[in-house]
Amino acid sequence: MSLKVGIVGLPNVGKSTLFKALTRKAVDINNYPFCTIEPNIGIVEVPDERLAKLSALSGSKKIIPAVIEFVDIAGLVKGASEGEGLGNKFLANIREVDAIVEVVRAFENPDIIHVHNRVEPKEDIEIINTELILADLETVAKRKLKTIKEARAGKKEAVAEMAVLEKLESAFEAGHLAHGMFESFSQEERKIARELQLLTAKPFLYVYNVSDIDRTLAPELEERPHVKLDIKIEEELIEMSPEDITEMGLESHLGDLAKKAYALLGLMTYFTTGEQETRAWTVRQGSTAPQAGAAIHGDFEEKFIRAEIVHWTKLLEAGSWSAARDNGTLRIEGRDYVVSDGDVIVFRI
Repeated sequence: MSLKVGIVGLPNVGKSTLFKALTRKAVDINNYPFCTIEPNIGIVEVPDERLAKLSALSGSKKIIPAVIEFVDIAGLVKGASEGEGLGNKFLANIREVDAIVEVVRAFENPDIIHVHNRVEPKEDIEIINTELILADLETVAKRKLKTIKEARAGKKEAVAEMAVLEKLESAFEAGHLAHGMFESFSQEERKIARELQLLTAKPFLYVYNVSDIDRTLAPELEERPHVKLDIKIEEELIEMSPEDITEMGLESHLGDLAKKAYALLGLMTYFTTGEQETRAWTVRQGSTAPQAGAAIHGDFEEKFIRAEIVHWTKLLEAGSWSAARDNGTLRIEGRDYVVSDGDVIVFRI
């Protein structure tokens, strides 16, 4: 499945530098607002040590990891929801992603301009979230205009939709994101809300751009889903050899971002392995065996007969597929089996 994560933030907080470090692509990181206009797109591997171990077991010719598509979106400014800066373009680009990584500056450096001439991470987050909320309020208001006549006429679906729209409107006016509301919604309410394609319904992961990743930040920052990165150091590491990095005792933490973004979307990995390749396949948590098979090809879901499954740790312990079958750790599962993270699967269709 294709996963797209948007990197957003105010101008000059380190978004494009982070993107460069993540994707090893050369992008414009000049020190002025709106240097990123069209979104840069890059594919990033999800680090997974299990792949190499399974590949060694199978003698695979190649390894294919799970990936995430990161999109570096133009910097946001206050008033974006009303078209300020590159507001409309910015909001349109966000609508196309599955999750939002919000880069927040949490370091002091007088040589790097802050668009508001001060470093206040909490205020920066509020500016971005407010603009997204205002855009969602406009979406809800437009939908209410279309729905209100049918609701007044007593149409059941329209009445249900109006109730959801009013709940969302009240939440937005109180400064809440839609994503946090979904837990209290019924299944039908969630379905109605999702059709609106609200910006704040997407899951958020905060990247705090810090000069010391071990430093504890304010409680209201620490409690949010986040990763701390020294983005400038990460940029420098991509220019260094692995030997130099080891010799200097340095370590990249970019893998933490890819892993957390993957988990944020409620995803997991299963594997296929053999002489040709060992591959990680991305599926949503709770997927049945036929649904998981669809990640490989649609026919695997439609023509599913059974799946031969063994957890990757059990396969390594057994030493081979046939040995896992002989010792009973390899199982035959049917349509109702819910795939677990780390399963190694052979599908029979």
